[in-house]
Amino acid sequence: MPFTNSRINHIRQALSNWYEIHKRDLPWRDIKDTYKIWISEIILQQTRVNQGHNYYIRFIKRFPDIKSLAEADEQEVLKYWQGLGYYSRARNLHKTAQIILQKYNGSFPTTFKEIISLPGIGEYTASAICSFSYNQPYATVDGNIFRVLSRLFAIDTPIDTTIGKKEFNEIAQQLLDKRNPGLHNQSIMEFGAIYCIPKNPDCINCVLKEFCKAYNLEIAHQLPVKIGKTKVTNRYFNYFFVKQGDYTFLRKRTKKDIWLNLYEFPLLETDKAADLNEILKSEFLVELSGNKNIEIEGPVTSFRHILSHQVINAVFYTINIMTPENTDLENYQKIRLEDLKRFPVSRLTEMFLEKTHI
Repeated sequence: MPFTNSRINHIRQALSNWYEIHKRDLPWRDIKDTYKIWISEIILQQTRVNQGHNYYIRFIKRFPDIKSLAEADEQEVLKYWQGLGYYSRARNLHKTAQIILQKYNGSFPTTFKEIISLPGIGEYTASAICSFSYNQPYATVDGNIFRVLSRLFAIDTPIDTTIGKKEFNEIAQQLLDKRNPGLHNQSIMEFGAIYCIPKNPDCINCVLKEFCKAYNLEIAHQLPVKIGKTKVTNRYFNYFFVKQGDYTFLRKRTKKDIWLNLYEFPLLETDKAADLNEILKSEFLVELSGNKNIEIEGPVTSFRHILSHQVINAVFYTINIMTPENTDLENYQKIRLEDLKRFPVSRLTEMFLEKTHI
């Protein structure tokens, strides 16, 4: 640590003073309910606060405690998560609640070792729970804290490397206020989220500028450093919204891929964008329709849906099949159109349903 204990104490104090004045009023703040802290941290893993807020309120209202979450059906849990993405988070929440109910009699474990052993909980989340709920001395290191620390100490070690992560974790632990770790973690996380922002931070008026090496070197805009970008894959999804009177057909995604255990319409994935003639002649549609003549109803609906490492280029075709017997539709779940809202679907499918007012 390049600073003396005295300067470290000044940094801690400056952060906590700033936090007490500028912190956002959030429902998971200033509480000791470990269950609610856990839910909020899982939601915020890959979700911005302004989006996650309403999801948190809805989720807690339906599942107010570990028992209600553990005893719920996974389909309902996924439905309440619908739109947040990264659905493995919801599946792990459900699985972890069941483990806590069975193994710990419904009480959240209180040690770092026990907490980090639970599905979906890594070092950051375990540290957050331990410090926020139990005031235990574990430093949290998320994207915001990487940014603050890299600028404060002018560290150019790439944050997306094993060496970088180890270095930042060690510095965060040294900077941690052991007497009040929960407040310290909240303070530096909030500071990174709303003040020490990625682009154009207000360094001139920053409460940490006298301690910030990047500010003094005028390199704040260059930090933190990453060594590479994740390759983005383009995928091409052709969905068939099949109507049979007041019914349609769905299938649960069960392969290890995006949207596991969510429901979707019959899907043909192609290597590239396919035109309508190719779709109408495809073996998939022939089997789906039982070799009957197919007409596309209404306009074709297209979306470009961006995920973290994939771009889904999707086209939705609406078709009518009056007699689905002896077709591939026998392998799908036949449901009433009015019941569609009961099934957890991807945000992509949800957008189609919203656009077509179904």
